[in-house]
Amino acid sequence: MRWWSLANLVSNAGTWMQLTVQNLLVLQITGSAAATGLSLAVQAGPGLLLGVAGGAVVDRWPRKVTAAVSQTVLGAVAFSTAALLALDMLDMPVLLALAAVTGIVSTIDGPATALLGNDLVPARDLPSAIALGSMVHSAGRLMGTALAAVAVGVFGSTAAYAANGISFLFVAAVIPFLRPAADAAREVATRASARATAERQPAARAHSREGLTYFLGRPRLMALAAITGLSSIFGRNYQLTLAVLVTGPLHADESDFGTISTVLAVGGIVGALIAGRMRNPSVRLVGALAAAGALLQVAAGFSPGLLVLALLVVPMAVVESVSDTAGATVLQTDPLPEMRGRVLGVWRSASTGWGLVGPPLLGLLLEYAGARGALVSGGLLIAGGITVGALCHRARGRRRTPRALAVPITPVPLLQEVGRTA
Repeated sequence: MRWWSLANLVSNAGTWMQLTVQNLLVLQITGSAAATGLSLAVQAGPGLLLGVAGGAVVDRWPRKVTAAVSQTVLGAVAFSTAALLALDMLDMPVLLALAAVTGIVSTIDGPATALLGNDLVPARDLPSAIALGSMVHSAGRLMGTALAAVAVGVFGSTAAYAANGISFLFVAAVIPFLRPAADAAREVATRASARATAERQPAARAHSREGLTYFLGRPRLMALAAITGLSSIFGRNYQLTLAVLVTGPLHADESDFGTISTVLAVGGIVGALIAGRMRNPSVRLVGALAAAGALLQVAAGFSPGLLVLALLVVPMAVVESVSDTAGATVLQTDPLPEMRGRVLGVWRSASTGWGLVGPPLLGLLLEYAGARGALVSGGLLIAGGITVGALCHRARGRRRTPRALAVPITPVPLLQEVGRTA
């Protein structure tokens, strides 16, 4: 797990180096901000359209092989981009094609690497492993952004793509040496048996539609998706809402927003540390934390000044980090072992969908309601939606209870006679 965490730190740093310069590169090539959005949409699109199929591939192939191959392919794409850029042969159609290939491979790489990391720890330590992954992601983001500025300033944009390619190959080189934990090893054997059955019955087990059917038939997963989607659309996009709040109603500048962003990052790391101590989190906990974060968002919308906003941002980030870790734990442990790749594939499609829908809706809300109105109304929608869902769930439970209790009461002598007969 230490080697895997180190590999992910290197990979995240490389990814953020590339992401930091990619938008600037598109602007340099085209001079159009719309083209930047197009490149991001092309890379995200496969996650929406092919996420379910990618999850089915992960369930059908061994995870170590799948992750190693996908990381190698992503490294090759990064090196190809660096070479084309160095030779001055990179134009917009080629860049979009490479972005599409990256998006397609990522539909397989995402669930494969996530589930491979889970195999390295006992089941009881899975929340800690997911929390550690969140911390590694945050640290890699900070490192990658800082390193990108240095690399581009000294070596040019080509260096960011080359460094990202090296980071992918480092992960691929580490994967063969990873060994699953004892109880995870039994799950690996179970998945191997399921794959063998699927190969004998190719039309039945590993079909991607089975993953969607399974997901829709699990109320816990559907509730988790509803909570996360609602929170992602009307909250969480703080790089947009808080930026408008800080530079608008609070009359501060970009450096002050940088301070708020740093506070958000620190709160996220603290939340990940707290989340690492969780055991067996539930969807109810995820909903309660998401509602609490939404109410804090409402309070942030009423902030009279920068100091009050900073004080509110810390618990917001902590609560949301714990909620995210709890939700990821439920998502990766609730399904059957042989279905987890497909479930993550369905989740990738759904999360890509609300990731694409959320910013435009939030932009309209900001335009018509302002920064304070967007934060307040968005928080109330999240908290209200979660509350209504919880009340409906409780009402359904109460309706089932009388029917469960309304069974004929068998006299004790008859029960004793049945026992003797048995």
